[in-house]
Formats: sequence, C-alpha cells, structure tokens
Amino acid sequence: MIRNVTAIDFRGERPDMTENVSIFIADGRIVGILPQGEPDPATPEMVFDGTGLTVIPGLHDMHVHIWDQTELAANLMHGVTTVRNMSGMPFHLRLAEQLEAGALCGPHLLTAGPILNSKGPDSQIYHQIVETGEDAHAAVQQQHALGFRRLKVYSNLSAEAYHAAREEAHRLGMVVTGHVPEGGRSFDETGRPRFALNLAEVVGDGFETIEHVEAIAWHGLEGALDYAAARMLARQIATSKVPVTPTLIAHLNLVEVAQSGGAYAYRSGVETLPPLAQVVAAPSIARWASEQALPERKKHEFYIQFTRILDEEGVPIVAGSDAGIFTNVPGASLLDELELLAVALASPFKAIKAATATPAEILGHAGEAGCLAEGCAADLVLYRCNPLMDINCLRLPEAVIMRGKLFDADQLRGDTGLRALALDHDNERTFSNILEGFAAQGYPITPQQLGEALGGVAP
Repeated sequence: MIRNVTAIDFRGERPDMTENVSIFIADGRIVGILPQGEPDPATPEMVFDGTGLTVIPGLHDMHVHIWDQTELAANLMHGVTTVRNMSGMPFHLRLAEQLEAGALCGPHLLTAGPILNSKGPDSQIYHQIVETGEDAHAAVQQQHALGFRRLKVYSNLSAEAYHAAREEAHRLGMVVTGHVPEGGRSFDETGRPRFALNLAEVVGDGFETIEHVEAIAWHGLEGALDYAAARMLARQIATSKVPVTPTLIAHLNLVEVAQSGGAYAYRSGVETLPPLAQVVAAPSIARWASEQALPERKKHEFYIQFTRILDEEGVPIVAGSDAGIFTNVPGASLLDELELLAVALASPFKAIKAATATPAEILGHAGEAGCLAEGCAADLVLYRCNPLMDINCLRLPEAVIMRGKLFDADQLRGDTGLRALALDHDNERTFSNILEGFAAQGYPITPQQLGEALGGVAP
C-alpha cells in the first residue's frame, strides 16, 4: 500500500488529481484507491508512506534502440516503465520474456523486428535490406516466424518493397510503424528533394505511429521550413488519424554536439550508453561536431512549432527519445523530450499524457496501462513535487513501482541499485546478441568482420 499521496490520472482532457489517497496494490495491479482515513480493505504486506508525494502512471518511451540489457535498468531508474524498441533482433524477444518472468529488472519491452529498408543514403549495417516486392514478402514472413509482431519500415524503402511489406504485414496481423518510406529520392535543379511516394498519401496506410518530426518535415514539406505548408500537412495527417512521435530531443542533442564542437557527446550521463552504441555513433558525432549550429538551431525551433501545429490540428502526439542512437541517453533523454513537449504543446499535462495515457491507448492497453485507477497496472512513479507545476520534477523520482514492486530512491540511484545495473556493460554479450541478429537476418558475419565494420572495435 502507498499511503497518503496525491494521485494524478491523465486519461481525460484535463488532469484528474486526487489528494490524500492510499493506493492498494496486489499481484502487480491497483486493487483500490481510497481516501486517507478510510478502513483498509485488507492488511497490506508493506506500507510505503507517501506523505507529501505525487504519484503518476509510469512513463512510456515510444522510440528507443536497446543495444544491451543495461539500458533497461537505466530506463526504469528514470521512471520509464514501458519502452518500444524500434530495431529488433531475436535477443529482444528473449529480453521481453525475461522481464515479464521477473528474471531481469526493467520496464515492459515491446519490439519491432529488424528495420526494413532499401539501399540508399540512410541505409545502415543493421538494416534488413530489400529491393523488390518478393524480397519484402520474404523478409516480413521471416520476421513473423521469428516472433516479431511489429514491422518498422524506413526512409529508403522502395515503393515496390514498401507496398508488398505493408500488405504482408497486415495479412499476418503485424502492426507497421517507422519512417514514412520515400520510395526513391531525387533532387531538382534547385537542390530541392523530390520523392516517389507522397507522404500525405502514405500516412493513411494504417501506421501505428510515424516517427521523427524532422523526417516528416523533410519528406512532407520537401525540406522547406514553411509554416503554412506545415499546417496543411498537419491537417492531412490528422485526417489519417495516425499518431506522431516527434523525437525532438534526438535532433536537439545533435545541435548541441555541433554547438560544442563535439564535447556534448561526452557529457555526464552518457556512461549509461553501451560502449558499442557509442562506437556506432562516433562517425555521426564527428560529422555533427563540424556542422554549423545556428542553421540547425533554427530548424529545431521550426520542429517545435511544427509539433505544436500537429497537436492543434488534432494529431495524437506520443513521446519518444530515440535513446540508444547518437548521444541519446536511455531514460534521461525521455525526460528531455518531455521538457521539449511541454514547450511545444504549451502544457506539462499534454506532455506527460503523451508518455502515459496516449501511448497506452495506441498500443491497445487503454485501461490497463498509462492509467491510475483500480484495475490498472501497478507501474507508477512517485515524486516529491508535482510535475504539472514543473516538468523538471520528473528528473528525480522518489520511488518507482514496476509490476507491483517498489524501488525507493536508494534502489534507483544507489551504488548497488538500478544505476549499478545500468553501468554493468558487457561487450562480449552485446556482440554475441548482435551477431546472432545478423545471422537471423541472413547476413552471417564473424566478430572480426563486425568489429571492422564498426571502425575496428574489438568484440
């Protein structure tokens, strides 16, 4: 039982806040919320005094890249109780099972399969590359056979491969998410990009979410920072009812890398990124360290306003950080994203709703997750302040409850708690999992070949 707290639920159009209540938890669920002073429905095994504390549902990060199990602890340490992994390998399926069985400590883990892409400027070593419809059908069937139920598509995916992949995924009951595929990219005589697939038409294809407001601006606005065109595009996206994951922090972190000449990539906190993730990011960090920051900062301001426009036009917004990529720190980057969303949406309530009730609804978990009421999952975060008054309050959880188990401040940040697990990196384990993933995609390579591809890092 959590005694004498202020409870906030985010499912309505405004916060539902109740003071001085006790929350009763059993078998990982909330079984009762009663005003302080009413008789307890049963004798609780443990009582946590929440006097002066505010409790909210656990946070969702709807866009992460998990390289190793250490990141799971890092997320939970910051109050993140559900993550959606956007580039999957077989080990992610095992991690999800181990988490739910209690063999590992961390949030609920949902995962896409390997990123489906075609060759092009945005293709990467760990993408599953397909060019034809036949290739795409086979890749989707393979991912489904491995146990994946979420397909992530990417920017360079050819039109033929995209349509075939979407059709097969939906036939198999898989959800489709990711970047809106361009179908092919060219440039006119002025240098403006042109795309074979029209974003405004493709967003109506039944995506779970579409990712990255900067990618939407690049594709849908052909790179133009045009507010009138942005509003027209937002209205088209709203008609499709597809939610958007802006990942504002992912671009801003790169702007800060440019502003600092690269130093920002080595700030305090990045030690929770697995070493291999930092190696993979190194070429991009080096490139951004030499970029001019001012033009990119202007783009960031446009992305903030574009996110506001999307919200004003009725597009559902969900919070995601792109943690695990570039210099986006697991857990902490979601809190950065929520600060940016509080500005973009002009409301801490809307920002937190984008990490609680809205993603739960999109994932089909409404009434079970992202909520604070009888019957909801006991995935909760407690604070010594009210995050509706100051979004920075989210930075320092006093306690986290995950699957009904309470982690106090010392267990979150102490030398032997979740922080210790977050720093327990194991390159050999990470390499082994990734090599298995490449083999599952049909690209078997040796540890030495992987190391060479990643710039000479040793497994």
